[in-house]
Amino acid sequence: MFQTRLADDAALVSAYLTKTLTGNDTLSQAMRHALHGGKGLRGFLVIESARLHGLEPTRVLPAAAAVEALHAYSLVHDDLPAMDDDDLRRGRPTLHVKWDEATAILAGDALQTLAFELLADVRLGDAQVALIASMAKAAGRQGMVLGQMQDIAAETAARPLTLDEITTLQAGKTGALIRWSAEAGAVLAGDDPRHLTTYANAIGLAFQIADDVLDIEGDTASTGKRVGKDDAAGKATFVSLMGLDGAKAKAAALVNQACNALDPYGNAADTLRQAAQFVISRKV
Repeated sequence: MFQTRLADDAALVSAYLTKTLTGNDTLSQAMRHALHGGKGLRGFLVIESARLHGLEPTRVLPAAAAVEALHAYSLVHDDLPAMDDDDLRRGRPTLHVKWDEATAILAGDALQTLAFELLADVRLGDAQVALIASMAKAAGRQGMVLGQMQDIAAETAARPLTLDEITTLQAGKTGALIRWSAEAGAVLAGDDPRHLTTYANAIGLAFQIADDVLDIEGDTASTGKRVGKDDAAGKATFVSLMGLDGAKAKAAALVNQACNALDPYGNAADTLRQAAQFVISRKV
């Protein structure tokens, strides 16, 4: 059920973005390249959290598309030579490799502004302002960008990050947009998102731990990106600090915590429970 729902939701979001992002100019081509592929997990979380609160996917598609556009922007900039300097993303050349750095920067900028343009859709109703404000916070200096800045600073720090410091860093860099996505359905329905917040915080951290595990155990063909970079650079990760078995055990415990947080929703939340399991079992 989960894999089918994930694929269906991703297709809905992709079609919506394709319809929105037309044009054959270089900027539009680069933006579409950045949006191509990927799991679509964040858009899925928006749609499924909305379903959990009685809202149809068509009602929340602008929000689901918005977070996928914002996530794509973050990957484009993360891959730049000034950041992680990666040449492969989702099995294809990164934007600065396929085009150039200027095009990659501008395409990322345009994807970020597209996200907020999509959130201005009237279908989002009274929740519009709350979603825009919370996305800005999740994406910016209190969330994802802060986490990225802390990650860069750690590369030249006098000492490796501690486990608590890595946890805080990843709560911003990876967790903030996952949390926004999972809360969106409750926000759109005018309900309290606290149970989904607990769920999202747990899977966000589990997601990053799984990424650290894949950097050790994964392969480029499956993940669609280079692996082993963190280990080669001697970068502090959950695996380097906890060991491979310890990191996997921590991720599994976080998934259990996430699933327990959904108890108030009963069986209606089974798809989200399966999503939590997917986070640590994925190979991409």
